[in-house]
Amino acid sequence: MTTRRRVFLALWPDPATRTQLDRLARTLTGPGRPVPQAHLHLTLAFAGSVPAEQADCLATHIHALHHEPIALTLDRLGHFTRARVTWAGPGQPPGELAQLAQQARELCQHCGIELPPAPFRPHITLRRQALPPPHEALAPPVQWSADTVVLVESGQDGHPGPYRVIASTGIEHQPPSSPTP
Repeated sequence: MTTRRRVFLALWPDPATRTQLDRLARTLTGPGRPVPQAHLHLTLAFAGSVPAEQADCLATHIHALHHEPIALTLDRLGHFTRARVTWAGPGQPPGELAQLAQQARELCQHCGIELPPAPFRPHITLRRQALPPPHEALAPPVQWSADTVVLVESGQDGHPGPYRVIASTGIEHQPPSSPTP
């Protein structure tokens, strides 16, 4: 049996941005539960449950995603009805963000991972089992200088669960390890 790993490539917030996002998630009204602070991220490419060799390939080549910091203004709240999540994202995503997401998709392809065609919708999930937020504008917006890309394993043996950063590129700080939710 092939060992599988459930992985994704993401932008990882610095501690100050992570704290702001966590505070925002906890102040939103209505049903739902905040995403654990250590799990807040902006997905660039979700590889899913892949053979361990493909996850290792992503970890080996993550340096290809090193980039200059991207200035993100998270000024919009939204909701994905089917997933029942509330999120924050940029109203006007910078072109560099879409380019980085495309490079993440290409890295997955390089490692033999075929991703389904889907538009890139940059967002950070704030709450699960949530209803739509009462408003779309996020004031004041969260300013984020996004400079760290990580490869995260979610769970074990290809099944969802706690996050574990297995590789990163970007600034020198280490992303926080995460406790079990």
